[in-house]
Amino acid sequence: MGESKRRKDNLGDDYGKEERLYPWLPLTKKQAEDAYKLTTRGAWIGIGLLAFTWITIRFIGPGFGWWSVN
Repeated sequence: MGESKRRKDNLGDDYGKEERLYPWLPLTKKQAEDAYKLTTRGAWIGIGLLAFTWITIRFIGPGFGWWSVN
């Protein structure tokens, strides 16, 4: 008997379905990976916005005379 048939017999109805991250959590490994990619991209966007805001407050605003930084 081949390995795939043995695996199919052991898994039964779950054969061919994506594996869950945790048995008690309705989240597949693919969904968890996609969420990780999304949050990583969001974090980098936040870092970029923070840097842009800091540069604006520290250099651009005072350079145009909008306000002064002490």
